[in-house]
Amino acid sequence: MTSRSTGPCEISWFAALCDDDYEQLGVVDPTLQSSWEHCRQIVQQAENSGFDNILLPSGYALGIDTVAFAGGMAACTSRIRLLVAIRCGETWTPQSARQMATLDHMLGGRLTINIISSEMPGETLDGPSRYRRTTEVMEVLRHLLDGRRVDITGDFVSVSVEPPRITTATRRCPPLYFGGLSEEAREVAARHADVYLMWPDTLDNVATLIDDMKDRASQYGRSLRFGYRAHVVVRETEAEARHAAQHIVAALDDAEGVAIRARSLDSQSTGVRRQAELRESAADDGFVEDNLWTGIGRGRSGCGAAIVGDPRQVAAKIASYQELGIEAFIFSGYPHLDECKRFGTMVLPLIDHGPLEVVA
Repeated sequence: MTSRSTGPCEISWFAALCDDDYEQLGVVDPTLQSSWEHCRQIVQQAENSGFDNILLPSGYALGIDTVAFAGGMAACTSRIRLLVAIRCGETWTPQSARQMATLDHMLGGRLTINIISSEMPGETLDGPSRYRRTTEVMEVLRHLLDGRRVDITGDFVSVSVEPPRITTATRRCPPLYFGGLSEEAREVAARHADVYLMWPDTLDNVATLIDDMKDRASQYGRSLRFGYRAHVVVRETEAEARHAAQHIVAALDDAEGVAIRARSLDSQSTGVRRQAELRESAADDGFVEDNLWTGIGRGRSGCGAAIVGDPRQVAAKIASYQELGIEAFIFSGYPHLDECKRFGTMVLPLIDHGPLEVVA
């Protein structure tokens, strides 16, 4: 098992651009649906609370456009980084490079990029093909954002083009965050990602995955940084936190939970199946190990567990992941604005944190 001494880590929050904001899962509140006003409040609260970065997710059928929103937020923020999610295949890759370079220029170097390997709405693509497309997109995007010409004839991206005139603030490609649990996804991450993101799992399984990914990256002469995406429920006492967690799913019936999960574009992925397995292996109260609660996965696809506890328990759980090698965390909570304030007040002061620096 890999271990390391803890040091500063990147703490990020989540802007609910994909209509992923509730007080109770399954109960839609129009005031919490994705909008410029609501999502802007979340980002500005995260900056004011001291978070280092914030994930701006992407989903075609849900919520507002990620890139357009990020451009607006460039003028509304001054310190926090933006982790902009882009789905491979949504736009011509050189145009994506120009968009990302422009955003980073507007942000003064505060851009980070979350690469999503996903089918497009209405598209059916097998896993190996989807990840070949992801590989081609990541290769071209990195070349162009590094200021290098690209000449490639691929299955999905075929282009001969000079880099866009507009460059990033550093004239280098911003850090590429990428996650996936399948064999194909792991290979893509080992070859092309800067930060490998994982969804919640037991400490033992997280350690095993980190060791595997380190070995894979070393075969390509590379090294990876590691990130962890989870929900969080923090209150003054553990009992209050557990009560708040149960409130999130109290109005959710199983049929509605299945319908919510099925709406996700990645609802059949290896990672989503693993989240279901984690939930099924949990105790009757939904906890699969100390302070890791899987009940939240009943009403959402993807990331399906939450760190639940009082401030010191939550901070200690984060430290336990750091000891395994996790250096970047992306948290969310329901409702996102309220939980952002709680986490920022209660937990952030207990953590040594700062923006993650990735050296190519």
